[in-house]
Amino acid sequence: MPIATEAQFTEVYRAHYEDVLRFVRRRAHPMNVDDVVGETFLAAWRRRRELPEDARPWLFGTARNLMLNANRGMRRQSALVVHIGRTPTADQEVLALHVWEDLTAKEAARVLGCTRASYSMRLTRAKRRLAGQLGQAGATESSALSLSTR
Repeated sequence: MPIATEAQFTEVYRAHYEDVLRFVRRRAHPMNVDDVVGETFLAAWRRRRELPEDARPWLFGTARNLMLNANRGMRRQSALVVHIGRTPTADQEVLALHVWEDLTAKEAARVLGCTRASYSMRLTRAKRRLAGQLGQAGATESSALSLSTR
């Protein structure tokens, strides 16, 4: 029987909130528990007309998938940090002045003691190298994920 009304959803929420909370607490980092539980019930609300009569296993499966997706995202982020760490120090400085410090090309060139044209060329090359590294990181993760699902 689909959950069509807000009152029916509220019943499901009240009946299963504590169970889902315990399920997530045993599996997720304490800082992520509230987010995962909240996203689980948000997904349930969005798909309320498709929820099975016994929603508890569906809620657990949804919470589990959310945690797996979050872990994949953290692995991607870690891989990005490693790849950026491999970027030459000169590239890091050029990119940092552009992105973090939000300096104009003229201002950044003054910091580095070079001409604006030289800085602009270094920035362009650094962006290309970083884009290449990001592309390699994505390709490596994609191939690893496809191997792990076989």
